[in-house]
Amino acid sequence: MDRLPLPHALHVPTHRPFAAPLPPRRLLARLAALMLCGVPLAVLAQAQPAADAVPTEPAPALRSSPRLQEVLPYGIRQQLPVFVRGDRVTGQPDIQATIEGNAELRRGDTVVHADRMQYDVADDRARASGNVLINRAGNRYEGSQLDLRVEAFTGFFSDARYRFLETAAHGEASRVDFLDRDRSVVHNATYTTCERTDEASWQPDWILRAERIHLDRVEDVGTAENGVLEFKGVPVLPIPRITFPLSDRRKSGLLPPTLGLDSVSGFEYAQPYYWNIAPNRDATITPTVMTRRGVALGTEFRYLEPRYSGELTADYMPNDRLRDRDRWAYGIKHRATFDTPAGGVGLGIDIKRVSDDNYWRDFSQRNSGRSGVNDQLTQRLLPGDATLNWARGEHSLLLRTLKWQTLQDVNAPIIPPYDRMPQLRWEYRPLQLAGGLDASVEADYTSFHADRAYTGQPNAKRSYTMAQVSRPFLAPAGFITPRVQLHSTHYEFDAPLANGQRTASRTLPTFSLDSGLVFERDARYFGRDFLQTLEPRAFYTYTPYRDQRLLPIYDTAVNDFNFASIYTENAFGGQDRLADNNLLTLGVTTRLLDPDTGAEAARFGVAQRVRFSDQEVTMPGGSPVNERLSDVLLGAGINWTPQWGFDSTVQYNPKTGRSLRTTVGARYSPGNYRTVSAAYRMQKVTGLITEPSEQIDVGWQWPLNDLWGDRGDKPSSAGGRWYSVGRLNYSLQDRKLVDTVVGLEYESCCWIGRVVLERLQRSVTSSNTRLMFQIEFIGFSRLSLGSNPLSSLKQNVPRYQFLRESVSTPSRFTQYD
Repeated sequence: MDRLPLPHALHVPTHRPFAAPLPPRRLLARLAALMLCGVPLAVLAQAQPAADAVPTEPAPALRSSPRLQEVLPYGIRQQLPVFVRGDRVTGQPDIQATIEGNAELRRGDTVVHADRMQYDVADDRARASGNVLINRAGNRYEGSQLDLRVEAFTGFFSDARYRFLETAAHGEASRVDFLDRDRSVVHNATYTTCERTDEASWQPDWILRAERIHLDRVEDVGTAENGVLEFKGVPVLPIPRITFPLSDRRKSGLLPPTLGLDSVSGFEYAQPYYWNIAPNRDATITPTVMTRRGVALGTEFRYLEPRYSGELTADYMPNDRLRDRDRWAYGIKHRATFDTPAGGVGLGIDIKRVSDDNYWRDFSQRNSGRSGVNDQLTQRLLPGDATLNWARGEHSLLLRTLKWQTLQDVNAPIIPPYDRMPQLRWEYRPLQLAGGLDASVEADYTSFHADRAYTGQPNAKRSYTMAQVSRPFLAPAGFITPRVQLHSTHYEFDAPLANGQRTASRTLPTFSLDSGLVFERDARYFGRDFLQTLEPRAFYTYTPYRDQRLLPIYDTAVNDFNFASIYTENAFGGQDRLADNNLLTLGVTTRLLDPDTGAEAARFGVAQRVRFSDQEVTMPGGSPVNERLSDVLLGAGINWTPQWGFDSTVQYNPKTGRSLRTTVGARYSPGNYRTVSAAYRMQKVTGLITEPSEQIDVGWQWPLNDLWGDRGDKPSSAGGRWYSVGRLNYSLQDRKLVDTVVGLEYESCCWIGRVVLERLQRSVTSSNTRLMFQIEFIGFSRLSLGSNPLSSLKQNVPRYQFLRESVSTPSRFTQYD
């Protein structure tokens, strides 16, 4: 907005001299003349045009104005005028102005108030005294005396109090030196983000006291020297030198350390350093000291380019006293896509390797909060995967090598998956065929290799070709899709099979017919209007029988029995088993849809298979399927409102009248930081499941203040908010807790405290237990004792939200002066 010069104000352009203020009589006379002259123009502007009048020119297009921009460009800033005003203004045009009483100087996003001010035009210099206030783009400074070059923003401020807009941080200083528009030095300073009250006895919960604080708004970094951090009036951490963020931008510097105490490693101290190399590159270096084991170094490097991105991680501990050897781990992830004259090319690399089989056990509790290699090493299967993709038009090609590192335990050995050294796959999917046909051809060659001492079967080179042709008939009321597949497989083994052969081949056709109808009607339930659908579906498939008992298993497993797999041709996933099917799947689904948005409010479905002949093809050790009617699959999903959700799947055996598998889940999420979820899972022994289980899983995040009527969402300086958070997984069969994560969070106006107990089952006989503490000084730093509890809560608690996660940056106009 433009500010008009007032009777006792001066408009001081930087490119021309300013005029002396008009006497009150002349000003009133000029105002009256403008009003009288404007009356006829106003009347003409409101008159209706004549019928034969020539159409007027269209109104000029609006142009954007820099006056409401968050950041004023340098070129525009140079051209902005200076406004001064006050109770009494005296001076000389183009030289200087003296303002006494309610003095104000304004230029762009900078405003200066004082009892008395002197402004030199040539030097663009303002000297002010008495209740001085600076508001620069929402950042406010108050003090007793100011000497400032306005545009360059260089000078000093005595006895200053300051408040930053973006972080709400504030403090006091004996002097503030403005080095330029983006850098300043605060002497004998305090710094806190705690909300100040009007009470004379107010003390912040936490405060940083430092001899000097360097503020860099270009990097958005503050650097404190010779300081001490106080919490609740008690010094908790001496700080010779520390950097802290002035916004949520990334910055180089020391990250909060992690302290831990472990019965194996002893006292552990990890101090990560973050290096912001470039906007698209960064690195984290984490030295760690373990009193009982030694010193370790972890690194992580990330990069992001328009065509490629990736992460490199490495951890090294020389002479680990626990195992009396060097320990190391590394990880490589790389993703790239390139356009070439011959087609698009993609490259993917995912490699994780460790020094020994005990690494997953000895380093399973290390978690510094970064996404390093140790976050993935609690698993015992580590991939070494590299893929090269090519695609052009209707053709695509894949070259892959996959080699696993299996971390074996002599007390609980596992069968390693097969390496693929290499795998080559070609696919052809024509986009348009005559007669509305849809077809595809897939050819694959894979060399499988694994340790025969664990697998008990020979390695092999397997090649297969699968071709399919279908003709979808689609209509608004339904569809029919007949499909024919031909699958041909050939094996070459490095050792003879039970029948003495070193090769085997198999060719099988498959026919399927998928069909469905869609009926719709308007409905009303519980006072709400819906569009209700009824969707019956029938799926028939036939595959003849071939004896496959001698063929080894390389990449095949039994498909789960659910609504996604019940309408498929093969009961197995992979290429080593093709089920001999002659069956019909019948199902029906009904949905309740919002007529305006199409959102699904409820879904109910049922499906069952009718088998016309026995299924003789099974996995090794399995029994043929001779039941003519399969189990009934029942499913329901209800999302009546965005706050409530319910989902359930039941596998029911009509002969025994029992449910063989049941999954029921529900959630309630009425708002931010308020969510409760519960799930019940049960599966009994069947032909595919040899170990029954029955578990209840409950997760939550909820403010405890709701219990005593405090239903606000934000804490205040008068009191904070308590949150309970956790997840419990209880085994009804074993009558014990399998996984436990419970914690408390306390959110004050300027700090957050967390304490979390985590107990996760690692195997049938062992588990990991750890207690984690953390205090987060909002806008400054975090201190953790033990591992970082935030990563545990985010990983284990469904729909967990970080406190202060959705905080928007305020506009400089929110504190416009």
